[in-house]
Amino acid sequence: MNHPPLSASPVPRVERLVLVGIVLLALIVSGISPKDRLTWFMEVVWVVVGLPVVVATWKRFPLTRLLSWLLTIHAVILIYGGHYTYAETPLGEWARDAFGLGRNHYDRLGHFAQGFIPAILARELLLRTSPLRPGGWLFYLVVAAALSFSAFFELIEWWAALVWGAAADAFLATQGDVWDTQADMACALVGAIVAQLVLSRLHDKQLRVKAAQG
Repeated sequence: MNHPPLSASPVPRVERLVLVGIVLLALIVSGISPKDRLTWFMEVVWVVVGLPVVVATWKRFPLTRLLSWLLTIHAVILIYGGHYTYAETPLGEWARDAFGLGRNHYDRLGHFAQGFIPAILARELLLRTSPLRPGGWLFYLVVAAALSFSAFFELIEWWAALVWGAAADAFLATQGDVWDTQADMACALVGAIVAQLVLSRLHDKQLRVKAAQG
């Protein structure tokens, strides 16, 4: 069965400029005397590459308001972690002391977001560029896409360790946890599942049927 194509309801230009401004400001501030320059670069490179792509393709492929805000939040999470390193973020240290945690868990938040936000990105791309519609197969493929991205990121950490050795320790942020890689991927898996359970209905409302071109 052929389905009409889906597209995003437009996000006002002023709102888009505000989102871009938030990311650029955070990026500039984070680049001032970061804790570890290599870690900062490895974390923010996704933002440096992704932001121009989103801006350049906006006219022909505008994103939903939900995804636009989520990507902005994800960028800030990466930038903040890059400035301090994930193992030494003040937010994570505060949570560790306030709740009696044994380690700085900001990296767990980052990997949860690594599943949560790419899941909505994958969902939007699949709904707008493929015949898939909401249902079991879409749910599964979105989870699989988010988990594969998480696995790819863990491979990047491995390659960084092979290339830079001890200099990449701050980027790896294992904090002595031998199961860190598995825990990170589990957080991404949970994030992808939770994102769809919580946000799918809102996401569907922000996607509208685009009239077929005659």
